[in-house]
Amino acid sequence: MLQTIETINTAVNNFIWGVPAMVCIIGVGLYLSLRTRFLQIRKFPYAIRTTIGRMFRKKNASDGAITPFQAVCTALAATVGTGNIAGVAGAIAIGGPGAVFWMWVSAMLGMCTKFAEVTLAVHFRETNAEGDQVGGPMYYIKNGLGKKWIWLAYLFSAFGVLTVFGTGNATQVNTITTAINSALLNYQVITEENVRMSNLIIGVLIAVLVALILLGGIKRIGQVTERLVPFMALLYIILALGVVLVNFRVVPLVFTSIFEGAFKPASVTGGLVGSMFMSMKKGVSRGIFSNEAGLGTGSIAHACADTRKPVKQGMFGIFEVFTDTILICTLTALVILCSQVSIAYGEPAGAELTIQGFTSTYGNWVSIFTAVAMCCFAFSTILVPYTTLFRSYRFSPQLQCVASRSQRSSAGDFTEHDALSFCSLSA
Repeated sequence: MLQTIETINTAVNNFIWGVPAMVCIIGVGLYLSLRTRFLQIRKFPYAIRTTIGRMFRKKNASDGAITPFQAVCTALAATVGTGNIAGVAGAIAIGGPGAVFWMWVSAMLGMCTKFAEVTLAVHFRETNAEGDQVGGPMYYIKNGLGKKWIWLAYLFSAFGVLTVFGTGNATQVNTITTAINSALLNYQVITEENVRMSNLIIGVLIAVLVALILLGGIKRIGQVTERLVPFMALLYIILALGVVLVNFRVVPLVFTSIFEGAFKPASVTGGLVGSMFMSMKKGVSRGIFSNEAGLGTGSIAHACADTRKPVKQGMFGIFEVFTDTILICTLTALVILCSQVSIAYGEPAGAELTIQGFTSTYGNWVSIFTAVAMCCFAFSTILVPYTTLFRSYRFSPQLQCVASRSQRSSAGDFTEHDALSFCSLSA
């Protein structure tokens, strides 16, 4: 059964992330960049000043909305997660160091794509029956393109619901269990025989915590992410910079391998990764998985922001992609490559490769801090896709057969029964 699922997943993955996807993702990013005269570069200093200034401005959100700082933290919580840890490791293992270069390329173009998504989401958002600000691709398709494209909005909503169960739950929970079990095994708290029981306990605890947060609606999600995201990002960045500083002598060689591997992967990986397209494919796909530029889901959180300036909120999109991919993903890649851990090129890899990069530099004790950072990354990422799920679910009447409609919670976001039903899938 598992082999059949893996075969189907591989076939779908190869189709989705084949040549058409590369053309669409890079092509749309390049088109938007040309039309805006590379706004992400021209206005980058302004974007940083604007976003950082507005993020830390003390302000209470109006009813049915969240503050701009909570909006960016919520959106960052969705992007800064497994893609930065397991995704980068997988890209390097399968695509070679050159995949990092193509990740940068996708991020540079993705900044403009994310800017457009966020701006449109705020401009075409609506106020629902409960008084909440709602928006995202399904709304700007409906309100921006007209009724003849409403089928596309429903299609996005349907795929948004399905996406939550994969990237929103399964992948994130796997990262959390991997990080915690690695730390517990390093300190011999558990043995290999106890891993299955450990996974069950962790899964139940995650389901309970997610339920408690989700029942508070979008406002509680914003309150949690505004505290969790800065902490986890700062902790991870400090640990990663430490690895780079300790191994500073090999940094020039690492960057050489990244640029050389982008166009001649075989020369860096010993022939195990010989295709430039494979390097590009893994770099672009893992970059999109990490920063969500082009997926549209991140803009759903921004549509809830208490702001009347769509373009200024769009600047947060530039800031997010830069922070997620150019900063954090690059640091993860440097941790793996600078620590010179053994990489089985051509073979799948995940969070364990990143953990090895940290432990080889600091020792086993750092596995505790790495586990905490990774758990914060993954847990915050679990929360945010539920806004996609419930916004998509509420948008499309056809999707409301997914869960029964009982009494609504005081937050007016979704039913208590729905929240408990969906978050139980985290386990």
